[in-house]
Amino acid sequence: MADAASRLTALAEELLGEPLPVRIRAWDGSESGPPGAPVLVLRHRRALRRLLWKPGELGLARAWVAGEIDIDGDLYATLDALASLLWERGADAKDSPHPVRDPRVRAFAKGLVQLAGPWPPPPPPAEEVRRRTGALHTKRRDKEAISHHYDVGNDFYAMVLGPSMVYSCAYWQEGSTLEEAQRDKLDLVCRKLALMEGDRLLDVGCGWGSMAIHAAREYGAQVTGVTLSTEQAAFARKRIAEEGLTDRIEIRVQDYRDVRDGPYDAISSIGMAEHVGSVRFREYADDLYALLRPGGRLLNHQIARRPEKDESAYRIDEFIDAYVFPDGELAPVGRTVATLEEAGFEARDLEAIREHYALTLRRWVANLEKHWKEAVRATSPGRARVWRLYMAASALSFEHNKIGVNQILAVRPQDGGRTGMPLRSRAWTASAAD
Repeated sequence: MADAASRLTALAEELLGEPLPVRIRAWDGSESGPPGAPVLVLRHRRALRRLLWKPGELGLARAWVAGEIDIDGDLYATLDALASLLWERGADAKDSPHPVRDPRVRAFAKGLVQLAGPWPPPPPPAEEVRRRTGALHTKRRDKEAISHHYDVGNDFYAMVLGPSMVYSCAYWQEGSTLEEAQRDKLDLVCRKLALMEGDRLLDVGCGWGSMAIHAAREYGAQVTGVTLSTEQAAFARKRIAEEGLTDRIEIRVQDYRDVRDGPYDAISSIGMAEHVGSVRFREYADDLYALLRPGGRLLNHQIARRPEKDESAYRIDEFIDAYVFPDGELAPVGRTVATLEEAGFEARDLEAIREHYALTLRRWVANLEKHWKEAVRATSPGRARVWRLYMAASALSFEHNKIGVNQILAVRPQDGGRTGMPLRSRAWTASAAD
């Protein structure tokens, strides 16, 4: 089929009513679009069948994961050009005609049908989460979701995360390496929690054990870490044994809702609350409150989204739900603080660190690209492509303030309202070495 790129460009520009911000290279070798612009590569016309079958983000995601769509050149520049267009159009979507009735959409779809080739579309890539059953955020369904995301393989995560094995936002200063910034984040959490020798710390969603090891080794804490990932737990236990800290740290494959051996002096929840879901977040807050002693502190480190004008309009991102974090949900930070306080906590400090997450994600993408062949062998080409797209797109979302990340320090007040907090509580802003 002659000059598929020109036909696709004309169709897209007719639909959008403006020039495309990217150049298109099609499966027949043709190219079209502004010279010097980022290049979107369509390696096979199957990608168009996917888009026709599942218009929007999910169809594009399937084509990307299958390797039918690619980017030639700067990944961030291409995603930024496409995302800016989508964001601008998304803001006006409610005022647009219904897609089926919009003549431009119908003309676009008709043109795609002519280019797409034989029906039907191929099945979704193997990396996509299959049909889920049962109520949201039951223990069984949460365990399955966590396994999908974290049981990808410890070797794969080691390539992406580096020696720190910390899968959450680092805490940067000028000249830091990724490992130094992750160490500084763990130390910041310990200082906000005011950990002391012998304190009992519960680390909810303990990952590969990095927080538990830091708290036990540097602060002398007695740590219980819980995770739903069997691969994470095995890796964490091995690290702990190598560090000689088995007498200070216990790692459990356990749902946080089943922890019953409080009270703890402190609780850290770092990058875990995104999995809890809005229907369970008050239960999460109540459980953690019950597990803390009066005067104990909670450090809740959580990604947040911008609030919607109509909160009922919020929808989970299709790509992330199908390929990255099944059933994951983001909430505005104000709602998170309110729910913690409704459970009885007093919020004492909030630190917004979204720029730090953008820096962290860009380092993870660089690590993945550096070890690309090994990462593909450790998982699959599709899984590696999922993580590259997800992390790069997330970095841009943090940079553009579409999402943020916050550390909320809360305390369970003692009788009479006492908290034990110092009058100048931000003593943790000075590093431990100062």
